[in-house]
Amino acid sequence: MRLEIDHDYLLSQLERLLRIPSPTGYTDSIVHHVADELEHLGVDVQLTRRGEIRSCLRGEQARPARAIVSHLDTLGAMVKRLKENGRLELVPIGHWSARFAEGARCTVFSDERNFRGSILPLKASGHTFNVEVDTLPIGWDYVELRVDERADGREDLERLGLQVGDIVAIDPQPEFLENGYIVSRHLDDKAGVALMLAALEALLRSGMRPPVDTYWMFTIAEEVGVGAASILLPEIASLVAIDNGTTAPRQNSREHGVTIAMGDETGPFDYHLTRKLIGLAREHGIPMQRDVFRYYRSDLASALAAGNDIRTALLAFGIDASHGYERITVGALGSVAALIAAYVASPVLIKRDARPIGPPQDFTSQPEGPPPG
Repeated sequence: MRLEIDHDYLLSQLERLLRIPSPTGYTDSIVHHVADELEHLGVDVQLTRRGEIRSCLRGEQARPARAIVSHLDTLGAMVKRLKENGRLELVPIGHWSARFAEGARCTVFSDERNFRGSILPLKASGHTFNVEVDTLPIGWDYVELRVDERADGREDLERLGLQVGDIVAIDPQPEFLENGYIVSRHLDDKAGVALMLAALEALLRSGMRPPVDTYWMFTIAEEVGVGAASILLPEIASLVAIDNGTTAPRQNSREHGVTIAMGDETGPFDYHLTRKLIGLAREHGIPMQRDVFRYYRSDLASALAAGNDIRTALLAFGIDASHGYERITVGALGSVAALIAAYVASPVLIKRDARPIGPPQDFTSQPEGPPPG
């Protein structure tokens, strides 16, 4: 039976998440918000020292436990230098182009207070620079942050309390359109967080108990490559990440349905877990396509690099212009949430995964083609 996802709940959570600034390194507020929501739903919540969230939906058995993960942190910037002209030099937090920073409204978090401002190209006025506004190169060396305060020089910035290392949060500027499209910055991965909460809400509302413990995990440094390196438990045998699937030329992702990633720059995802998810999508009538991402990492990469012996899979909602002005659809979010719920409710097929190591007799097998020649 396919569980009904509450789209109103999903969208309300996404709207609230987008209102909370959370560039990597400045995630405490969003951690509190998600932890409070999980407790409101009625599940236990544990936080690591730095604020990663681990919550468990108890099942009929403890092992082999499953885990679902998305990340709370977003792209942003950091103050590199106080400039003599009263502007701020920036470096990016995470990998994103300065092309998308130009014209952005933002908040600077200093030690004492917050400041509003705009990120502008060094040559921002056509009345002054004429055609040079169109020939200025693109890059973080060619933009600066104009603070909305009286700041004619470096001394004014220091007087205001601005310092090297202050974190800058970029305004999301969300739009929820009546036709089902959502346009905003930071949909990567706040949309993933929202649909995870919606899937959990649907499971709890149904009253069903999953066959095994399922952990709902939210990390705080995926955009800088840390991800799920330190949040897993030994009993967790499989990890499904929820993140964006890039809709672009030469990609098979779509803004509709679920994109099931077969691999990324770190290599193929687990053969058996990926195909289980494909089968569940077909069984429950959830629209789906497969894709491979060449320039892409997720929470899974850091989890594997940390030495965790786990099966991995990636479920994605199609996103246009990732790490820029992103666009998604409500339908895709609901489809991914429905597939998560179906997965959590499904029986365990590889029972030997309950043990970290075992004999070869009950190991899995993959289909073989005819021998060459």
